Amino acid sequence: MAAMATTALTSNPKLSFFDHKPTSFHGKPVSQSRLTPTKSSSKQPTISMSLTPPPYDLQSFKFQPIKESIVSREMTRRYMTDMITYADTDVVVVGAGSAGLSCAYELSKNPAVSVAIIEQSVSPGGGAWLGGQLFSAMVVRKPAHLFLDELGVDYDEQEHYVVIKHAALFTSTIMSKLLARPNVKLFNAVAAEDLIVKEGRVAGVVTNWALVSMNHDTQSCMDPNVMEAKVVVSSCGHDGPFGATGVKRLKSIGMIDSVPGMKALDMNTAEDAIVRLTREIVPGMIVTGMEVAEIDGAPRMGPTFGAMMISGQKAAHLALKALGRNNAIDGTCGVGREEPELVLASANTEDIVDA
Repeated sequence: MAAMATTALTSNPKLSFFDHKPTSFHGKPVSQSRLTPTKSSSKQPTISMSLTPPPYDLQSFKFQPIKESIVSREMTRRYMTDMITYADTDVVVVGAGSAGLSCAYELSKNPAVSVAIIEQSVSPGGGAWLGGQLFSAMVVRKPAHLFLDELGVDYDEQEHYVVIKHAALFTSTIMSKLLARPNVKLFNAVAAEDLIVKEGRVAGVVTNWALVSMNHDTQSCMDPNVMEAKVVVSSCGHDGPFGATGVKRLKSIGMIDSVPGMKALDMNTAEDAIVRLTREIVPGMIVTGMEVAEIDGAPRMGPTFGAMMISGQKAAHLALKALGRNNAIDGTCGVGREEPELVLASANTEDIVDA
């Protein structure tokens, strides 16, 4: 987040922000009577809407009947089927912030690649629901706006950057497109407690309900579960209670030497560095997003989000390369044809018995 500005207190209650004339103001003065809106991108369509009545009578609306046990069975059966399906998967993405979501979105374009997303929070999205200091707008520096064009997210265009009117517009759009794909499953409220490591290679994650992970010290032993994976993408964000957990665990087991932590804010240096340093840090594990800054001591970038998106994309193509799939890293995107190979367990209902 951007550093908070220091504000001097004043004893003059009549002095307003617009009356104050600083001695070293380098921006364009703002008119007190009128705020001029930024010029919108020419690609934004004119919205024309007409109100149509719902396809049912709101005055006498009534739901179809259902047994409470059916609701329970539907949720349990489908979730457990997903757990069976993704217990052994191609890619596990740990952390569903802007980098993790961008990575999973890019991976999901290949229907032959199965993707499980692990997110400790009930609400995925990380810090991308807001901009900086609880403000709503999201700033994205060019040319990362091309990713927004692909998603169909509108923005106000400036010379070197664009502004999305609310960060939640990006987050909700990428989530809706990603989670609709059949080869992706989001396991939210699930924590990655540890890594599976075999013969010096990361081979999956150790999982548990997030609320259980938070209460190990208050209860007796509550053993975890596992997800095996050919590739793990760690996008746990900057350091914190659940932040940078992937690289911190690598250090604690001796697979990397240090986690120096991110340096002070420098947007111009930080975003380029995050994308450039996104890589497979140890065999089987790719690090993306702000977790890259933690392991490399790169500067933080504050409330600009383009590096998260492009770092996530790069991580996806590094994962595709590790899987032997077409990818943009070695220039094989669009070469030949990827045939769908994924068969979801949920597609086979013959062996499922309703109790």
